[in-house]
Amino acid sequence: MTTKFGLDCLLEDEALLGELKGRRVALVAHPASVTADLTHSLDALIGAGVNVSSAFGPQHGLKGDKQDNMVETADETDPHYGIPIFSLYGEVRRPTGQMMSSADVFLFDLQDLGCRIYTFVTTLLYLLEEAARTGKSVWVLDRPNPAGRPVEGTLLIPGHESFVGAAPMPMRHGLTMGEMGHWFIAHFGLDVDYRVIRMEGWQPEGKGHGWPQDRVWINPSPNAASVNMARAYAGTVMIEGATVSEGRGTTRPLEVLFGAPDLDAKAVLAEMRRIAPEWMAGCTLRDCWFEPTFHKHRGLLCNALMVHAEGPGYDHDAFRPWRLQALAFKGIRSLYPDYDLWRGKDFKYEYTDDVLAIDVINGGPSLREWVDDPGATPHDLEQLASVDEASWIADVRDHLLY
Repeated sequence: MTTKFGLDCLLEDEALLGELKGRRVALVAHPASVTADLTHSLDALIGAGVNVSSAFGPQHGLKGDKQDNMVETADETDPHYGIPIFSLYGEVRRPTGQMMSSADVFLFDLQDLGCRIYTFVTTLLYLLEEAARTGKSVWVLDRPNPAGRPVEGTLLIPGHESFVGAAPMPMRHGLTMGEMGHWFIAHFGLDVDYRVIRMEGWQPEGKGHGWPQDRVWINPSPNAASVNMARAYAGTVMIEGATVSEGRGTTRPLEVLFGAPDLDAKAVLAEMRRIAPEWMAGCTLRDCWFEPTFHKHRGLLCNALMVHAEGPGYDHDAFRPWRLQALAFKGIRSLYPDYDLWRGKDFKYEYTDDVLAIDVINGGPSLREWVDDPGATPHDLEQLASVDEASWIADVRDHLLY
């Protein structure tokens, strides 16, 4: 069965397009916001006669041109259509009243990675909150969760909210953006005109394990270069809070468990097998070498562990990237007790103050404390996470659309 994403379904539905007639429409998009034939949603919607009066770019910009993390994008005017393009990762993260006044209906067409820390999730929440305040409509043009339905990680602790932690959800949330919007509305009690333009033919438990095999992968952000990265990301993104490299400055960023010039990858791998071999299931790990051209350890030869969540060695139901990454940190800490593993409070991750980046990423200190505690066992972290995972699965069950 051919998979049709929300954008494709909207463009083929004359009744839906008719509802947009006479209304000013804003588009929230990035490079992966394309139709089945890879036409960008901005071009496709205007070509279909939709009155697109403004566009919005999330982190990395509408064009997806900002390579590194935490690089802001300025507002601009589209050179072809002459409409304003507002940045939701520049002077503001939350749409301003002026921005909201530019349209009546906001079409949200962002490809997500299924991970709480991927900032498009928070951008959706902020848009819904501002739409509720200003009486605007939000339509999510739904897209797949490429990481599929599995849920993993501890829930964000209230008080630890940030731009990479919108609400008490686990790292790997298992929802599409359309489903997430329904959960946000229920959780925060939002009164907003909200609609999901559902996909047709998406099978989260099908052969692609979330990403349909009949659709081309396009980077939703510069370092999200493959489905392998999307699957591993709920674990490897934690390296942004560590001093070891996540592979930025190479062609396979966020597809490694670590990279550093002063670590023995094979020794760490053996230690991981000793500590919790069951957390290494579902993927193939390979020691490798790289020399980053920018970012951490730039110009230095790094030993690393590469994650292959693809091919014949991949087991979607067994693969647990958050636990795998926690185990890699634990292996490093066990072999190198005095290793300077965590980035300090002077590194303002997503503009937070006086909080360790690893704690911002995890929505609390529990993972870091588990890694750093010599007496903490895999069972201890498993107990923490499994309770939160079960709670989340029960909480979102009524919001699943597929």
